[in-house]
Amino acid sequence: MTLPVEFALIARHFLPLAGPGALGLGDDAALFDPPSGKQLVLAADAIVEGVHFLPDDPPETIGRKLLRVNLSDLAAMGAEPLGYLMTTAFGPRMDETWIGRFVAGLADDQREFGIFVLGGDTVATPGPASFSLTIIGSVEPGRAIRRAGAKPGDAIFVSGTIGDGALGLKALRGEIADATGFLADRYRLPRPRVALGRAVAGLVSAGMDVSDGLAQDLGHLCRAGGCGAEIMVGDVPRSPAARAALAVDPSLIATILSGGDDYELLLAVPDSQRPALHTAAATAGVALTRIGRFVAGPPDIILRGADGAPITLARQGWSHFR
Repeated sequence: MTLPVEFALIARHFLPLAGPGALGLGDDAALFDPPSGKQLVLAADAIVEGVHFLPDDPPETIGRKLLRVNLSDLAAMGAEPLGYLMTTAFGPRMDETWIGRFVAGLADDQREFGIFVLGGDTVATPGPASFSLTIIGSVEPGRAIRRAGAKPGDAIFVSGTIGDGALGLKALRGEIADATGFLADRYRLPRPRVALGRAVAGLVSAGMDVSDGLAQDLGHLCRAGGCGAEIMVGDVPRSPAARAALAVDPSLIATILSGGDDYELLLAVPDSQRPALHTAAATAGVALTRIGRFVAGPPDIILRGADGAPITLARQGWSHFR
């Protein structure tokens, strides 16, 4: 008996991605045994063609970006990745060759991050294409990093560099130069800081990943902690490619601070934990930079320039409902 088209496609492309508990992708649901003595951490994110990726982006990077933005949510909680469920709605131009490349990207990242697909759903759509993923991780009880907990006096740290993803989108749209392709690569392929998240769990007061813009996401930490924050804009870490773009057009500082798509970690750190934090970051192999501090008062963000004067942004960050 010939398999229906949908199930044949699943068998060819997605079955090789399946891990323990997926039951060969032949049942209506997976069976999953949580690690003994751990809490489960669950997160879900979706990406939509024309919103989170461009129609001509390589299929490999689209699959990897889908997985990586969800891995970043686990990193923000200090969790260990375990598995994921995925729903794919492929557009009409996404033929078997395209799907094969999409899956190949997922396979590469499954090997890199030690994770497997557990199940999901595959459908066709007239467009735009959309993909959603629910990721499962684990953490020791009491060690999950939460958004709530920042206190006045805590230092504000970020991992990696800020602004590359948003500048990369501008580069792909032809709005700025990107001679090396570094910025475009940062937009297409986030670097989820999974190892760093696990390393700093228990050392930080609060944290989250930067997905919707540094200023906006810092506001989330302030509201959750009931305090304000001051940022020295000159201390916000930038890649050489971002610095080059900024030298040509200084107004791009607004994009760097509010553009989103960074997927770096934003952390509140008590002074007493700063030596241990730097040791943990060195072990994880990720740079951390202090960019400001949390202050007493309303949950407002003050961005200060080199002269100490406040900088005002036209918008704080990305919104999914504009």
